[in-house]
Amino acid sequence: MGNRLADSLSPYLRQHADNPVDWWEWGQDAFDEARRRDVPIFLSVGYAACHWCHVMAHESFEDEGVAAALSAGWVSVKVDREERPDVDAVYMLATQAMTGQGGWPMTVLITPDGEPFFAGTYLPKPQLLQLLDAAGTAWREDRERLTASATSIASQLAGIADPGPGSPLEEEQVALAVHSLRKTFDDARAGFGGAPKFPPSMTLEHLLRHHARTDDADALAMAERTLEAMARGGIHDQLAGGFARYSVDAGWVVPHFEKMLYDNALLLRVYAHWHRQTGSDLAARVAGRTADFLLRDLRTAEGGFASALDADTVVDGHGVEGATYVWTPAQLVEVLGEEDGRRAAELLEVTAEGTFEHGSSTLQLLADPDDEAWWESTRARLLAARDDRPQPARDDKVVTGWNGLVIAALADAGVILDRPELVESASAAAQLVLATHIVEGRLRRTSLAGRVSDAPGVLDDHGNLAEGLLALHRATGEGQWLDRAGEIIALAIAGFHDDDGWHDTAHDGEVLITRPRGRTDNAEPSGVSAIAGALLTHSALTGDTRHRALAEEAVAAQSRIITHDPRFAGWALAVAEAMLEGPLQVAIVGEGEETPLRRVAEASSSPGLVIASGDPDSQPLLADRPLVDGQPAAYVCRGFVCDAPVTDPAALTRLLSAPPPNGSA
Repeated sequence: MGNRLADSLSPYLRQHADNPVDWWEWGQDAFDEARRRDVPIFLSVGYAACHWCHVMAHESFEDEGVAAALSAGWVSVKVDREERPDVDAVYMLATQAMTGQGGWPMTVLITPDGEPFFAGTYLPKPQLLQLLDAAGTAWREDRERLTASATSIASQLAGIADPGPGSPLEEEQVALAVHSLRKTFDDARAGFGGAPKFPPSMTLEHLLRHHARTDDADALAMAERTLEAMARGGIHDQLAGGFARYSVDAGWVVPHFEKMLYDNALLLRVYAHWHRQTGSDLAARVAGRTADFLLRDLRTAEGGFASALDADTVVDGHGVEGATYVWTPAQLVEVLGEEDGRRAAELLEVTAEGTFEHGSSTLQLLADPDDEAWWESTRARLLAARDDRPQPARDDKVVTGWNGLVIAALADAGVILDRPELVESASAAAQLVLATHIVEGRLRRTSLAGRVSDAPGVLDDHGNLAEGLLALHRATGEGQWLDRAGEIIALAIAGFHDDDGWHDTAHDGEVLITRPRGRTDNAEPSGVSAIAGALLTHSALTGDTRHRALAEEAVAAQSRIITHDPRFAGWALAVAEAMLEGPLQVAIVGEGEETPLRRVAEASSSPGLVIASGDPDSQPLLADRPLVDGQPAAYVCRGFVCDAPVTDPAALTRLLSAPPPNGSA
């Protein structure tokens, strides 16, 4: 039996196209059908790379009995949370409010008016059938009480969704946030808190920036220890590069094997920045391999970047988590021979007992090998053998915001690692998104194989894309990227900002039971954090004081989360570091092929730094700034106070390392 999902541009929805469940996509038609039949809606939210989504699909949504129960009393709606983050945010808020926790798959029972009366996550088939029976009976026999409860829940969500006004961020709050992070730091295994452990990429970016601004050794130590622990653990793919979604244990040993584009983009950028700041060889190696993974495994035929690799690998018709990635000692010997197999097992922590399931192990690299040439040869042989195994499925949809994150990461890494092909791939992705995802002057959220979906872009799509375009401008000196970033920011201001501040959905977007206004940086920057960073950089490059004021307002909106739980304000704090430090503007005129002044500027880790070089006609910072005695020159302005131009790279180094006028760094 088919359903309505076969033609969807969401790979996740397509995964359910052959279910016996009579699925509808989210939209007015589904709600009209629920009203026509006078039945409630069964809402199921997940995403393509989600392991437990696959488990629930196999147990329940492929089952004729469950399908019959849903058909009898419900309109069943399937939502891809990555395509419709607004719908996901609203009902995740309800799930967390009603149960104290959240996650995917998310199961919500709602009225034909969209108001929730039950919320949960993964439900085994017997429990699901019991729920459908009991809730269906309540709908038929006790409708008034049920709908009153749903209406009450919806009204309460509106209050929860509105975080209220913030307050301007001060230096002391940022210092206290670092102190708070130190209290939750895991001294034994690095990272923050206990299991499961997610890569705290934005918090690490914040800590690196804080150290660059204040010389706080503790901030750098927390960042470096965590970056090294992740790089050496099983969460990092030691053969192909890239990182899994999270570690199920506190020691970074056993990952949840899905690989998400946003994680790897954020991690590539922070490892590249770690290398720039300290010269760490490990940082350069991990950044390079993560970039290789992105280009090899997630780049689409059109030049964009796919969303994820699945957590499961299909083996003999069944999804098996980690099947592509784990090894036994015998498997190493089979590929490498007896001597090299034993040597690799010792290096990679592959034991007879195993660190994963059924005597298999994830690969760790707790110390660098004595013979780097041997390890590189061994790694290549193991990767070639692994490529012959069944591979996880790929979610091919191109998400605007996530591509913005990877454009920024590849642009930065390309410059820092001296790999121009990474900048070229960032440029190609930017061209694709700008050509495909802007429809009738509005930004769309996703596309698949060059076909753009109807899903509207949300605030983080605008902020992250603008951030990526600004990083590409810095890497190339091409004014077109500055101009296009300005256009995206203008769309964000017009569509998402009003007297109450920033909203995640557009003013004229679909009306949900509450309008989401996320303030936490979780797996990726919140919309308000993303737009704050883009606004701040754009203002420094153009002198637009309104954009600076809007950036300050956006960071102020997150002051409560910064104060109470800075682990969930990583990007907001990273932007705050740049705000406190900058703007530090470096305008370089007259350099051609040889760029010693630019190399000096690029080597700086100052969080407030922006660089302008290239065509003077398209960059405000270069206007009316001539050569000095016929030589290329760097004009440095800190906090809108400018120094005399310099032509000597050593003099530029001294200027960039000097503390700001207020002495805060």
